[in-house]
Amino acid sequence: MKGQVLDYAVQTNSGLISGEDGKRYTFNGSDWNMDGVPVRGMTVDFVPEGEAAVAIYKATGSAATGAPGQKNKMAAGLLAILLGGIGIHKFYLGFTGPGLVYLLVNTVGFLVTWILLFIPNIVLGVMALIEGIIYLTKTDEEFTEMYEVQKKQWF
Repeated sequence: MKGQVLDYAVQTNSGLISGEDGKRYTFNGSDWNMDGVPVRGMTVDFVPEGEAAVAIYKATGSAATGAPGQKNKMAAGLLAILLGGIGIHKFYLGFTGPGLVYLLVNTVGFLVTWILLFIPNIVLGVMALIEGIIYLTKTDEEFTEMYEVQKKQWF
């Protein structure tokens, strides 16, 4: 049966799924059969046993459907490759902290170029290029799962 994760608490390793039949099913984290953790809004396949859900899998092609504003992997990849040295791709993905790190290191590196010979700027450019390639080589599902659901901020 398909359903949607309504809640999951890592602390108690338990959660709640709303089934397509209109009923709610509790579940234990040990019944989750995928990498990562269930996320609120994620569409799942499961086997109902009474009022519990067992054998739970993330439904193919699903991410957290309730996630606000899906980001485009192509836009993120191109921003990383073309303007990544100043962290634009991080801001686009909603990662303000890493974006500020890129911006600050790039600015300081530029201001003290006579001492550092643009080394910080070159390193950031290479890092951004690698991130851009990583973004572009992921499937849409992998990109959404990794950067929107799991909120992975670095590589």
